[in-house]
Amino acid sequence: MSRHFVVLLLALLLGLQAVTTDLYLPALPAIREQLGASMGEIQLTLTALLLAFGVSQLVWGPLSDRFGRRPILLIGMSAYVLASIACVLAPGIDWLITARAVQGAAMGAAVMAARAIVRDLYQPHEGAQVMSQALSGLGVIACTCAPVGGLLSDGVGWRFALLSVTLFGAITLGLLFWGYRETLPQRRLDALQWRSLWRANVEVFRHPVFRTWCALSSASYLGLFTFLASSSFVFTRQMGYSKTTYGLLMLTMSFSYIVGTFWGRWMLRRTSMHRTVGVAGALTLSGGVLLTALAHMGIEQPWFGAWAVMLPVYLFMFGHGVHQPCGQSAAVAPFPTKAGTASALNGFLMMLGAFFMGGWLGRHMDVPLFALAHGMLLWSAVIAAVAWTAVQRHGRPVVLQAA
Repeated sequence: MSRHFVVLLLALLLGLQAVTTDLYLPALPAIREQLGASMGEIQLTLTALLLAFGVSQLVWGPLSDRFGRRPILLIGMSAYVLASIACVLAPGIDWLITARAVQGAAMGAAVMAARAIVRDLYQPHEGAQVMSQALSGLGVIACTCAPVGGLLSDGVGWRFALLSVTLFGAITLGLLFWGYRETLPQRRLDALQWRSLWRANVEVFRHPVFRTWCALSSASYLGLFTFLASSSFVFTRQMGYSKTTYGLLMLTMSFSYIVGTFWGRWMLRRTSMHRTVGVAGALTLSGGVLLTALAHMGIEQPWFGAWAVMLPVYLFMFGHGVHQPCGQSAAVAPFPTKAGTASALNGFLMMLGAFFMGGWLGRHMDVPLFALAHGMLLWSAVIAAVAWTAVQRHGRPVVLQAA
């Protein structure tokens, strides 16, 4: 497979997560009204998906180390398409929550395998650049998701927004079937034995490089998740914007993320990963502090509009475009023979955090803007702390050798 094809395939597999959430976000208020759901139940359609997504990777990872990436990807994507159809046909909120959970479990195979494929094919520093290219593609996908979701929800209803998710999954499945060739260099015959599986996960978790980069990528994702889970209520309910306008605001956010991935690659060609994320951490923290300060100055002020929320978010998303490719590739780098297991554990810990964060948001959404600001401030501070301390100690390239 050519590098261009690998980057395209990775962009689609990683972009599956953005499609599954971002296309869905503008429709959340309409789904709540049409299905008669509570705020907690609506948040559960997101948190159930993310918890299933995280837990399933603990299963998919060892399976892919044992049987290869290709069969796991084909099975997972087939299940994803079927679950997406079930979401479109959901007659009630319980059905939708269940279908979203199945969809999340199937999506776990795609995202886990994408991170493992990078480790299969590339050494750490090159892998970070390839991951950054793929995440630039993810950013382009995310740019279109929210506007399309908003237009479909406003124009023809939320079920058509979910139908577009099904179409994306079917296209990705077709590309996998047609063009993907196995990348696992050597199958681990003991990958599914309980004792070996336990030892592998303990070994991965105890490795300081894994813990460092996993903490960075997880905190960065949780900041993004906080925005995704609360922003539709901030803009469409609290601030009175249309779903279409909200979708366009999400497009500009994705553009900031894309610029961050390009800047991150420019930095990686000139310096190390630990220096790159250290600089990005300052931008991230600035975004969290600025958003919280503006939120407490008062939404009722005449000068307060969408810009007062989005400007700090642009700073955060610029940093996110650096932290994610570096964090996800470097966390898996020390484990060439356990890439699936390491990728799975990284994804599980990330989604476990999102599950608890979703529960917290569901209980604090009486003033959505404050929930958004306080959540993003927390994760901005965590990102900066990790980038300036643990990454500088454990994240240097000399540490990233095969173990």
